[in-house]
Amino acid sequence: MRHVVPLTLSTLALAISAAHAQDAASPPAGAASDAQPQQLERTIITGTRTAKSIDKIPGAINVIGKTELAQTLAVTEDATAVLARSVPGYSESSQAMSNTGETLRGRIPLRLFDGVPQGSPLREGTRNGTFTDMGLIGRIEVINGPSAAEGIGAAGGIINYISKVPTKMDDEFQLITRITTEGKDDSTGYKVGLNWLRKTEDYDLLVAGSHIERGMSYDGHGNKIGLNTSGSLMDSKSNNLFVKLGFDFGADKSQRLQFSISDFKVQGNNRYHLVDGDRTTGVTNTSVLGAIPGSRPEFNDFKQFNASYTHNDLAGGTLQLDAYWARQAMRYPAENGDDRQDPLIAPLGTLWDQSEILAFKKGLRTSWSRSDIFAIKGLEFRGGVDLTEDNAQQRLALTDRLWVPPMIYDSVAPYVQLSWDLGPLTVSGGVRREDGTLKVDSYTTTYFRDRIPVTGGKLDYAATLPNIGAVWRLPANWSVYASLSKGFTLPNVGIPLRNINKNSKNTTVEGILDLQAIIVRNKEVGVNWRGREASFGASVYQSYSSLGVSLSIDPVTNDFVMNRAPVQISGFELSGDYMVTRDLKLNALYSRILGKTTFVAGGPLTKRMGVTDTNPDKIAGGVNWKFMPKADVTLGFTKLLDRDLNVGTGNEEHTKGYTLFDLSGNYDWGKYGKTTLGIENLTNKFYVLSWSQLPGFRNYWSGRGRVFSLTQSITF
Repeated sequence: MRHVVPLTLSTLALAISAAHAQDAASPPAGAASDAQPQQLERTIITGTRTAKSIDKIPGAINVIGKTELAQTLAVTEDATAVLARSVPGYSESSQAMSNTGETLRGRIPLRLFDGVPQGSPLREGTRNGTFTDMGLIGRIEVINGPSAAEGIGAAGGIINYISKVPTKMDDEFQLITRITTEGKDDSTGYKVGLNWLRKTEDYDLLVAGSHIERGMSYDGHGNKIGLNTSGSLMDSKSNNLFVKLGFDFGADKSQRLQFSISDFKVQGNNRYHLVDGDRTTGVTNTSVLGAIPGSRPEFNDFKQFNASYTHNDLAGGTLQLDAYWARQAMRYPAENGDDRQDPLIAPLGTLWDQSEILAFKKGLRTSWSRSDIFAIKGLEFRGGVDLTEDNAQQRLALTDRLWVPPMIYDSVAPYVQLSWDLGPLTVSGGVRREDGTLKVDSYTTTYFRDRIPVTGGKLDYAATLPNIGAVWRLPANWSVYASLSKGFTLPNVGIPLRNINKNSKNTTVEGILDLQAIIVRNKEVGVNWRGREASFGASVYQSYSSLGVSLSIDPVTNDFVMNRAPVQISGFELSGDYMVTRDLKLNALYSRILGKTTFVAGGPLTKRMGVTDTNPDKIAGGVNWKFMPKADVTLGFTKLLDRDLNVGTGNEEHTKGYTLFDLSGNYDWGKYGKTTLGIENLTNKFYVLSWSQLPGFRNYWSGRGRVFSLTQSITF
């Protein structure tokens, strides 16, 4: 396994040597791009490490630019709401600090912030969707479907939130103030944010800071919404500081050194507590004043540092080095469920405790790319090695008990990728080798799990992950693509570790089948058309894992149970937009996802996967009308359809769909800034979140009712 690294480095050295031989006859790497500059909206960096035209990538790509971001931020600050509105295969937003139930094409995606992984696949705490202030995000790149391009964790795809980049020379300041309310005294919230962007010939700088206070949320019936058991954004505050500094130097400014630091914390105010609803009467969870005695506020506390070096003319190609370090701490609300109890601490049924997940990660990503490699016109080479160390554990904080032992995953992942432009045809293919080791300390399970001593150990993970694809650009702006690829991730390792009890067949780390890797094979075909006034895209995909993961509800504890069995997910997506006139634009999307697994071990794939894994059919769209030179209005909608699964079995599932409308309007006052009015859930629709329609541990939450937001932004 370890021989793969020197083999890849040898290939890389051979490519660079060949590139040196071409240097005398080839123009500098920047020459072509200077002559034919690419539009940022039509290129993507995630998964390719260098800017690459979307029309040459064989897969379904979504690039959410500043216009789509602004339209969503006009009505909500939720970091994942823009994905639910703009990406066909992304599920509904949880409207919480937690992103429980949020998937991409039925699987967990890898979320990145400027290329740095958020959260940890070792203990997926469903908190990796709230990690920064959306006001500093310039664009979001989404690679749909399983991918190994950015390392472990991308079973559903890759979502990379990319910070803003200074584009104007000298100084630019952006001041954002915002107030939100649902018309109730305790529902009012506000935001103050300031971005400083500076650009000179030699360096650029982004400094962004913000403070947000959030009030309570009410549903369409005017009742307070219950605090989420995995963490709420209601009645919370957040502070964010982000600094990014880049230097351009060398001949023709061909080299760049960049540093960034992010310090983000969102924390509940701990002034309310959850009161359970009643499914038999249709009364959803609510919140009342008063904290649980002895409890502490829940929070997301995410910090990261990133340093990168780019050389755009090294042996005629581009060298990219990225080193990062991240610390992510997550505290969850207080609970007194059976798994928190211990008679040595307090009488059974009386003990409240709070879970905390702490994750550290560091890594180095390297790549070198060159066009026309080996003197072959149109042939592009990319290669490198990624090094990663991921460390995670989980504790019961109030009583200082170990719940999930320290887990350390070390990985070496070399890769080689080639793409060849043959006129209207682009063919690409490559391979990534994941070579990792998981180390787990010995530990003892909690009282609820029978205080079983578990012998720690080491597990080796190795997988060769090839990909191949082609894009054929047809006349009249049509193109078709097809691809085959593999993705690699680890299961939510912490769940099977903490669930070991006296009935478990294995009490050693090496013997637990549930810790085996998830390898996903993905097939996809699609078609795109891009005209001057309209665009259209459609894709059909199927992903399969012989030892996959699906979630179900334990009838005794009402907690999630991770099932390891074959999983097949197939789907169909449509998206398009149409510029009716210069001032009127329409857009729409549709997604259908079908997931299948087994009822019993070794059985056929006849069990439909439910809403905890796959989203119901989704239709979304909107219309933007610029009715005045300085004013525009946007009306959007999202509709989830009804769904009935596994009827006549013990795994029946019925979810009721709903339709939500959002309205926003802008008026540009020139030097006095822009005023934006947003209305979320315009019709004040009452609905229950889809994943919350299933019985589960305190799992009965309604969605937000009508919310008014008024934002004033000024650039000077």
